[in-house]
Parts: sequence; C-alpha cells; structure tokens
Amino acid sequence: MKRTNDGGARRIVVISTGGTIASRWQGTGYAADASGSDVMATAPLPEGVTVEIVDLFNVNSSRMTAAHQLALLRTVHETLADPGVDGIVVTHGTDTLEETAFLLDLHHTDVRPVVLTGAQRPFGTGDGDGPGNLYDALQVACTVSDLGVLVVFDGRVHAARGTVKSQTLAADAFSDPSAERLGRVGFSRVDIERQPERPTPLPLPAAAHTATPGAPGPAPLPRVDIVTHHSDGDPFLLNAAVAAGARGIVLEATGAGNATPEIVAAVADAVAEGVLVAVTTRVPAGPLAEIYTGGGAVDLVAAGALLTGTLRAAQARIAVLATLLADGAAGDPARGTALLRRLLEGPVRVEPALATGASRSASAVAARA
Repeated sequence: MKRTNDGGARRIVVISTGGTIASRWQGTGYAADASGSDVMATAPLPEGVTVEIVDLFNVNSSRMTAAHQLALLRTVHETLADPGVDGIVVTHGTDTLEETAFLLDLHHTDVRPVVLTGAQRPFGTGDGDGPGNLYDALQVACTVSDLGVLVVFDGRVHAARGTVKSQTLAADAFSDPSAERLGRVGFSRVDIERQPERPTPLPLPAAAHTATPGAPGPAPLPRVDIVTHHSDGDPFLLNAAVAAGARGIVLEATGAGNATPEIVAAVADAVAEGVLVAVTTRVPAGPLAEIYTGGGAVDLVAAGALLTGTLRAAQARIAVLATLLADGAAGDPARGTALLRRLLEGPVRVEPALATGASRSASAVAARA
C-alpha cells in the first residue's frame, strides 16, 4: 500500500502496552502504570510527524500472554486498515519484546512499518532512555518502507526475526547474535544497511479476532512449551509437557542441536501423538546442523523434529504457536509440519553488499532534542 499523504505530515499511531518505558516506582519496585500519553509527553516529535495514541493495555512484559500478543496483532491490522496511517510504533517491555515482534512480523503483509521500542530505565528517571528510543522509533516509522516489523533501540535498527534481548540492563539491549544489525538511526538520518529475511507472511489467525487478555476465548489457545537440555537431562520434562496438553514443544538442545537417545525416543513419541517439535540451541549464535548421532540432531530430525536455523527458543516457540493457530494446520500434522518448516527456515539470507535499496535517509527530520 502506498502512502496517501506524501509531502505532508506523517501520521504515526503509537500503541502503548506497558513495560519499563511506562513503569513508575511502586514503593518496593517498578511496575507499568503510565499511560501512552504520559510516555509520549516525555519524547520530542520528529519534524513533520503527527501522533495518535492507543492505550491497548499496560503490563510488565514478563506477564505478556499469547492473548495480549494476539490482541496487539489484531489492533495493528485494524490500524493499518486506515490508508491515512503512515506507520505504527509499539511501546513494549523488553523481556518479551522479541516474541511479540516476531509474531507481528510473521503476519505483517503491509509495506508500512511497525516499529517496537521500549526502555531499560524506568519512566521519569533523569537518565531514562525511553524518550530517545521513542523519538528514534518515530523517526524510523515515518521513513522506511517494506522492511516488515522492526525493533529500534539505542540508535540501532533490528529486523524482528532473529533479534533477541542480549543485555539484561545495558542500554544496547537487543541484537541478532547470528547476523548484523539492519541499520542505524541518529543525527537526523535513518540508514538501512541490508534487507531483512522474511518468509511469506501468514494471514491473520482466527484467534486474533477473539483474543482478550485476562478473559477466556471461545477455545483455549494451544499450549507450547520450552524444554532445555543440560548435563543429566532426561525426558521427564518433555514428557510432562506432552501430558499437560502441549501441542508444540521447543527443545533447547546443546551445541548445534544435540541431546540424548532417551530424549530422541521421547520426541518420536510426541511427534507420533501429533505434537510439533522444534529443536533450537542454548548457544547464543550460529545455526543448527545435523552432525551428530547418538542423540544428536541427526537422530532428532529422524524422529520428526524440525531444526530452527538461527532462531532461538523464544522466537521458535512463536513460530510453533503461529503454525498451530494457522487455519487448518492444527488438525493436519503434515500441513502443520510443512508450514512450520517454512517459518523456521525462512528465505535465503541476502548479503549486505547484494541488498537492493538498502540505504535510506531522513534528511528532513529534526536533530534529537
């Protein structure tokens, strides 16, 4: 969809969901309670930008649920149904931002940007990073096109896919350990250095139309669990997840995707019951690979599990959840496996030197106040 107001003010919708950027002191610790208007009032506006605010919900992101994420997904799609909107900024807590961003990206079909940002230091503090991050996110949202869902933090622009929280407290909170950043923002410029890799987006799932945080929907959302392998790891927790009703499991393996023969047998049993099993690794960077037998990735794939490439556990879980929510995939194991494979593998990575249209600048945006 092309912009309808080129040459005029850019109309950006800010969707507020809580997190540190909206957190104030509660006497014993911080919790999200500031409104979107309160948060927006702390940040200067880039030149030529008008902002509308949607207060969707206000939670610490460690309390984020699939119902919250699906409600946000629905709101994003409803907002972009207005052709006069030029982009969306979502303020979000950092703990689960990588999961929400990836879910949005898997279903994002519009050329207009959706940009997630937040803060590492609370609302209203003298050294708070929220205002600067919000300014940068607005600048990106009114500048770029056809890049999918983005994460903007500490002057860096990241693609949703592969980006994880890599620092617990530092301002430079996000990175893709297996790839370079997508771009940077600052000094009145937005520079995009490569094209993001994205599989063909999924249609909005039916569950997004009914998801209401804190209230049961017409049908429970599918359970997807993460199980981590370690020295002395055994199938107990994986089997417990299946017994608890998990329809999907992410096995966080060691190395390039390795576990034990006993876990391989449990994976085979789970797959035989129609459970989708994806294998990632607890190693921060690098791809999964079928190298080892004796319980390694060779055997896990033979048992019916799918390797996640460079996706780590939290985003691999979102890929499994999105597969289970897709029309027809939950009741058709073969179709679900094929769809999950496509979401996990993604397209071939485009090298920075080969990317087309990889540099964009915002020359008419005011310098940071």
